[in-house]
Amino acid sequence: MTRRTNARVAGFAFLIYIAVALTGMVLSSGSMTGEGTAAKLASIAQHAFDMRVAIVLELLGSFCALVLAVTLYAITRDQDPDLAMLALTFRVAEGMIGAVSLPRMAGRLWLATASGTDAPDAASASALAAFLLKLPSWSTNIGATFFAVGSTLFAYLLLRGRIVPVALAWLGVLSSILVMVCLPLELVEILRGPIAQLIWFPMLAFEVTLALWLIIKGVKGAAPQATR
Repeated sequence: MTRRTNARVAGFAFLIYIAVALTGMVLSSGSMTGEGTAAKLASIAQHAFDMRVAIVLELLGSFCALVLAVTLYAITRDQDPDLAMLALTFRVAEGMIGAVSLPRMAGRLWLATASGTDAPDAASASALAAFLLKLPSWSTNIGATFFAVGSTLFAYLLLRGRIVPVALAWLGVLSSILVMVCLPLELVEILRGPIAQLIWFPMLAFEVTLALWLIIKGVKGAAPQATR
């Protein structure tokens, strides 16, 4: 594909990824309301359709991450092929971590809706549910950390090559670094509360603006910066 085509595909992939991620998050969290493991399982059973949709959206998000890995690599590889390949690897890892989490989401749904001879005994169900209900937050943070590192590298290459407006590229670099630093702190529960959500707003502004720019304006054909 040409750079122009890669830019447009990346732009649409950004928008689709944001849409499915936010929708899936709302559906998934809304399906697990209540205090305690038993209450959350009962909520999942009552919102089984929403959980199924969230699983499909998570799968689509993984696809988008892979598409972005390839298209952003194609756009930035002339600046530094090694850094671009490293960034691609982090974004591929992000997509694969998201895909690996799908059986866990399906496991929560099965546990909440299992009946008859397929249903585990109460003690086993409670222990397994407590584990499965905690896992998503861990895997989400780990996948998001890989995303943040890849995003930082790609944003740096966009800035280095003046491929998009400098102010937009700087927003990408700074917002990606912010997320990259804060997510490990959230994973070990040093950072928590509303601030853990606020760190995503600069990133959202960057990605939406970048997506629209890539679709409408495309990218500049910067000269290669790396020595081959």
